[in-house]
Amino acid sequence: MVINKIKGIYKSLTKTEKKAADYIIQRPDDAIHYSITELGNWSGVSETTIYRLVKKIGYEGYQEFKIDLVKELSSPSMEVNQDKDIFESYHSKVSLIIDTINRNLDKNLIEEIANRIDNSNKIIILAVGRSYPVALDISLKLNSLGYIANAFSDPHMQVIVGANLSSKDTVIAVSHSGFIRDVFKSTEVAKNAGAYTIAITSGVRSPLSSVADKVLYTVADAPNENEFKETRIGEMFIFDLIYNVLLKKRNLKQHFENINKVIKTKKFDK
Repeated sequence: MVINKIKGIYKSLTKTEKKAADYIIQRPDDAIHYSITELGNWSGVSETTIYRLVKKIGYEGYQEFKIDLVKELSSPSMEVNQDKDIFESYHSKVSLIIDTINRNLDKNLIEEIANRIDNSNKIIILAVGRSYPVALDISLKLNSLGYIANAFSDPHMQVIVGANLSSKDTVIAVSHSGFIRDVFKSTEVAKNAGAYTIAITSGVRSPLSSVADKVLYTVADAPNENEFKETRIGEMFIFDLIYNVLLKKRNLKQHFENINKVIKTKKFDK
């Protein structure tokens, strides 16, 4: 989706490219009617800047970009209405995230990543800050299936562990923006050691997406969104898909029965 691509690369754009991006994000209905010269005039940038922006989101030319933008705007609107009450607004936002991911999902890539995880000796999940709870959830899911998986948030531990990995190990790096220096560096160290690296991020062409072997994209927030209002639902949804593919691959009835017996001792009797 065009708007999501622009949001995904927003942090990597130049100052003038951001001016053009802001105009398209805020007024897409106007942008589809403009020539490249008119869009440049209305957004206050040059034709060259518009062309660079279009190229950065993956289009060979301006007309190709406009055609896809028209298609996107003709689809049923998934915009969140901020005038709704908090429950309706949140439901709309979650629906938007999941709908956008489903529209752009590469099922073959999900299968490929699931196969890689299934054949790994160790799985290491890297994240910091608000992405770390997602990393912990991933490690819990993988361990529940019998894999050896560990999540690390400390940057020093990340590089120490990463440097000792091999080609038989897999790293999953989680960063909503893709611009977190620690996660990028730790992923790079693990990749240089030979590990297979996977990024889960909304940052199209971000440093993290450029260093990982495979990238699963979630949904980017508006450029002016407060960092602490950004949701991690997309990242969790994407890994839930992988988890269910792994679950389907294996006959784990006895495995889960054994886990349930152990967990039962941790609960109070009713």
